[in-house]
Amino acid sequence: MIDHNEYIDKVRADFTKGTLGETDVLADPSEQFEAWLKQAVESEVPELQAMNLATVYDNRPSSRIVYLRKIHNHKFWWYGNYDSKKGQSLEQNPNASLNFFWPELQRQVRIEGVVKKATDDNSDNYFNSRPLESKLGAWASAQSYRLTSRKELEDKLEQLHKQFEGKEIPRPPHWGGWVLKANYYEFWQGRPSRLHDRICYEQQGETWNIFRLAP
Repeated sequence: MIDHNEYIDKVRADFTKGTLGETDVLADPSEQFEAWLKQAVESEVPELQAMNLATVYDNRPSSRIVYLRKIHNHKFWWYGNYDSKKGQSLEQNPNASLNFFWPELQRQVRIEGVVKKATDDNSDNYFNSRPLESKLGAWASAQSYRLTSRKELEDKLEQLHKQFEGKEIPRPPHWGGWVLKANYYEFWQGRPSRLHDRICYEQQGETWNIFRLAP
């Protein structure tokens, strides 16, 4: 039988796939992120759009994986249920953090900023592009609320199939997008002996200050 604690304690991997210096990065962190994202696409990194979204509610942190769906001019979009735990957290405290981890490239990107709800038009357009089952799922799930059983959810989905049969499915009022406007970026490149490269951008007015952090 595997001793999981012993295994975890002994796992070691060196990081040798790249370097990152202050002169290597672009002046605009949004462009630097898109350059790294392009390299992740070209390297066929699986689930490269997955990002850890961290929020705080009543001084209690919470995190979950969500999918990035759009980026533009330091803005990052994702979608979900406004009544969920993340939705309630962002309503109370709009400060949030994103973390992308691409182990195949031995890279991470941390992004901090302030979150707002996406416009209705943006949310409608994205919802209308979703597959049928995903649209029905948005109606069926009271996300983050307790269920008595899996059957409760399945029965609700079956009811919705009948309700919307042959009809256009509108976006639920409790479902839509969020947009994080970044004010801080950290690009992390793994290096040998845990002496990793950490190049950061901090917004100061209309400019971005670039600096290095100790690993």
